[in-house]
Amino acid sequence: MIQLFAKKYTIIFLLLSFTVTVFAQSAKTNDSLQLYKKRRQLVTGINLAGYGGSLLVFNQAWYKNYPKAPLHSFNDSKEWLQVDKFGHAWAAYNTGRASAAMWRWAGLSQQKAAWVGGLSGAGYLTVIEFLDARSAQWGFSWADMAANITGSGLFISQELLWQEQRIQYKFSFHTNTYKDVVLHQRANSLFGNSWYERMLKDYNGQTYWLSANLYSFFKTSNLPPWLNIAVGYGADGLFGGFENKWTDANGTIIDRSDILRIRQFYLAPDIDFTKIKTRSKFMKTLFAGLNAFKIPAPALMLNNKGKLKVHAFYF
Repeated sequence: MIQLFAKKYTIIFLLLSFTVTVFAQSAKTNDSLQLYKKRRQLVTGINLAGYGGSLLVFNQAWYKNYPKAPLHSFNDSKEWLQVDKFGHAWAAYNTGRASAAMWRWAGLSQQKAAWVGGLSGAGYLTVIEFLDARSAQWGFSWADMAANITGSGLFISQELLWQEQRIQYKFSFHTNTYKDVVLHQRANSLFGNSWYERMLKDYNGQTYWLSANLYSFFKTSNLPPWLNIAVGYGADGLFGGFENKWTDANGTIIDRSDILRIRQFYLAPDIDFTKIKTRSKFMKTLFAGLNAFKIPAPALMLNNKGKLKVHAFYF
């Protein structure tokens, strides 16, 4: 459940932070210490308001509707074929990336900004995890924590090793149509009706990508600086967290174990938008935000049942 809220927050935070930090692109090298002090105060305020305010809203809007329980954990490591865990890592990575960009604008060194920004993303998701731990409906998930740390670690390690993000963590989504009446009703119940709800909840339509910038690894080549190659992970046939069995609104047990729960692996070209040169502050802001998402492109898919498929256009 934490992943749904974290993804909403990450998208909003990306837009806010890159709108602020785009001005760093034109900052003068002789910016005074006083100016950096004011920027740090602004960034601190944005982070406190964003993190703290969203947690208060989240607690009031969500957790108060469910019974409380003593701190406890539960094992959801095999739920949704781990697609939700990839979502946790994506949220931690991109929240950390956005936060670090703000701290760089505020005058912190790249190394310090990487640590502060990267750890703040994981820290924020950890707080939500403890809210889960006090809810009788859920519990503290060590698998979620591992995913959060992995996402933050991917960002921090690249900043420290290469001083750039050569491998970006991206997300893409496509809507599914469920023609079977029973599956259609189940999808509406689980994933919602609107495209936005489906984007957040329908694990059958989500794909998570590690997108590597080729020129960053081969700087003496004639490769376009913006060209990436991406490997992705997704799933299909998921109509329950652990199995395709559920009880409908009438109390009838529905067993659709005939539907295979399939892992899918992808290979596709991609773009690093931040490598596209522009003088426009608006375009720099847009490109920085877009880099959290995989572009639609041809893709090669191989699933764990041995089926190979070529998509002329996949998102």
